[in-house]
Amino acid sequence: MTTSSSEHGVSLGMPELPAPAYPDDVRERLERDAREIIARYPDSRSALLPLLHLVQSEEGHVTRTGMQFCADMLELTTAEVTAVATFYTMYRRRPSGDYQVGVCTNTLCAVMGGDAIFEELQEHLGVGNGETTGDGKVTLEHIECNAACDFAPVVMVNWEFFDNQTPASAKRLVDDLRAGRDVEPTRGARLCTFKETARILAGFPDERPGAVEEGGSAGPASLVGLRLAKGEAAPARVVHPRNGGPHDEPQNRQVHEPSPTEHLSSHDAPQDTSASDPAHPAGPAAEEGE
Repeated sequence: MTTSSSEHGVSLGMPELPAPAYPDDVRERLERDAREIIARYPDSRSALLPLLHLVQSEEGHVTRTGMQFCADMLELTTAEVTAVATFYTMYRRRPSGDYQVGVCTNTLCAVMGGDAIFEELQEHLGVGNGETTGDGKVTLEHIECNAACDFAPVVMVNWEFFDNQTPASAKRLVDDLRAGRDVEPTRGARLCTFKETARILAGFPDERPGAVEEGGSAGPASLVGLRLAKGEAAPARVVHPRNGGPHDEPQNRQVHEPSPTEHLSSHDAPQDTSASDPAHPAGPAAEEGE
């Protein structure tokens, strides 16, 4: 007895039908916004990234209909649009939640607790990486570096920072999101939905009262190096004498004022450098091969 390929679930390689069109009223509105975006660029092709954010703001992810719309507006092929939409992870290719919860699992965040946070959130929410809760509220994913290593471990919700997280605080965060309670990021404007975030990323203003003034900035830990580079003195630190230990009496402790060029680690012993020892200028210690 023979079986057909369809009985084995094997695709016959038939091409997909054309993407369905947006309803007329939706397309008219999107075209108006798209023309405003395209007018910002001397080369219309440069508008593709914000246009993809625009169509993502309509349905919460980039659909075939959205990619066809971008191709039509920019006179590109759908293959050219698809190549970009599938390259960048900020564009979702399937339905996702109102809140994209990304747990950084890159090296520093991971060892500081990011891996544990991600594992506990998967169990707590009952979803895997890139999956969405049944109520459509939260999509969980592990992501690469959030460029906020000095606040590790970091969780982002719709690209807003939640710093110095723990498994317990991360679970409270997603519970609050699902319950509709107000959630305030550590830095930056208050949260909006993923669709609203996508429209802002397309280049349209955040029209919520006061949201622009709440915009994020670097936190204090991120600015230490900048202050030192400007020659500002670092705060005084309490250090133990090298011949002492952590159990010395408080009166035996020394208050040390580090200079702007001093290494801030109290574990580093003094080293001769080209600045402190002119007889040994900086340079290769030996010729190659020696």
